[in-house]
Amino acid sequence: MAELRLEHIYKTYKGGVEAVKDLNLTVKNGEFLALLGPSGCGKTSTLRMIVGLESITRGEMYIGDRLVNKLEPNARNVALAFETYALYPPLRVWENIAFCLRAKSIPPEEIHRRVMEVATMLDIANILERKPSELGGGEKQRVSLARALVRDPDVFLMDEPLSHLDAAQRANMRVEFKRLHAQTGRTTILVTHDQLEAVAMAERIAVMNFGVLQQVGSFEEVYNHPTNEFVAGFIGEPPMNFLPGKPVSENGATVLDAKDGSFRIRLPDAAGAKVQTSKAELVDLGIRPVHLEVTRGEPELGKLEIAATVVTYEDLGEEGQLAAKVSETNVLVVTPLI
Repeated sequence: MAELRLEHIYKTYKGGVEAVKDLNLTVKNGEFLALLGPSGCGKTSTLRMIVGLESITRGEMYIGDRLVNKLEPNARNVALAFETYALYPPLRVWENIAFCLRAKSIPPEEIHRRVMEVATMLDIANILERKPSELGGGEKQRVSLARALVRDPDVFLMDEPLSHLDAAQRANMRVEFKRLHAQTGRTTILVTHDQLEAVAMAERIAVMNFGVLQQVGSFEEVYNHPTNEFVAGFIGEPPMNFLPGKPVSENGATVLDAKDGSFRIRLPDAAGAKVQTSKAELVDLGIRPVHLEVTRGEPELGKLEIAATVVTYEDLGEEGQLAAKVSETNVLVVTPLI
């Protein structure tokens, strides 16, 4: 196990395309961190630089106290579980797991010990004689994990590991990943675009967009205190609603007037001070769908009333989801079942 430090990391491809820009990130020794963002945000390029499959354009990367920029992948002691499993079809499960150890000329008795150790840990000791074509998706994923873990890596990386599994298998494997990390204590990075995976498994979340790290923190931090509008809109399901308004001063306070006249709200003092300091002429009011209520009469004292037109309603089993329009802006509301 080791701490991973990325200091001012850049990745520029041919044509001047910057996939990663000035990335500064520290993954603590034994921490489980999720690198989260939409497709094309730079998270996979970051993972490939950590492994050594991509060169670093600028910046420095440390695993423990070692500068690893120029080290070959096999010298970094970093293991990667691939999205597509990447198992060798002609080889049995046992041979797939042992392959990297045999390549290093490790003694047979040590290979046997380590293979059986990870196979028992991942509950695949009963399928070691099968070939990949005889396995289900969840079993293939476990074999892929075993092949990475058998190397005893300092840093363990997973690239979209659940994307090819069905819903039930994904739920089971999320539990397995948490158990596995608790059991091994390895420094682990999960690369995913699925916030549910990130929230369910990781201790901290690093959110990326357009190659730039937007925010790092626990789910509670990025959900309740997003650093910008992208993070606010990306974290949370359904996503946050944004209603545009114009800030005006009124009796020493800051009031937000909707552009279309659909609402008028006094901002809290701290938020109002930030808006006044920014001198912004337009401000987006962010409201999460779970914080909206549908009413037909007068609103409760202290609550803001916003006129809206219902468009659709979905019964999602445990709750409802209502889509409405506030003037020309689409709004989602999570409601009790109607």
